Amino acid sequence: QVQLVESGGGLVQTGGSLRLSCVVSGLTFSTSGMGWFRQSPGKERDFVAAITWMGGSTYYADSVKGRFTISRDNDKNTLYLQMINLKPEDTAVYYCAGRSLRNIATKPIDFPYWGQGTPVTVSS
Repeated sequence: QVQLVESGGGLVQTGGSLRLSCVVSGLTFSTSGMGWFRQSPGKERDFVAAITWMGGSTYYADSVKGRFTISRDNDKNTLYLQMINLKPEDTAVYYCAGRSLRNIATKPIDFPYWGQGTPVTVSS
């Protein structure tokens, strides 16, 4: 049984920082491409960032480029999303997503495995 468990969300002021974590079990994490998505009420789930199996390549949505950093620790089966200079428009539930393929993917349909989400609220 594959499980992805996010943590680290919360309430932060504009300009603040948060670090999200996602612990993965039941999946060969070290050979899995991973991603972060986010969803606001009434909106579709949007791509945020993705990373290849060894972390050698990353890809970001334009809206977070330069402010968010995706990384992974394959020894700890953990995916991270460091977020700085947060803006009110970053407010959403953030989801960790995994796939058995090693390469980058940016569409929700490309990820069969999902966490339950962790909420991030950025106050103005």
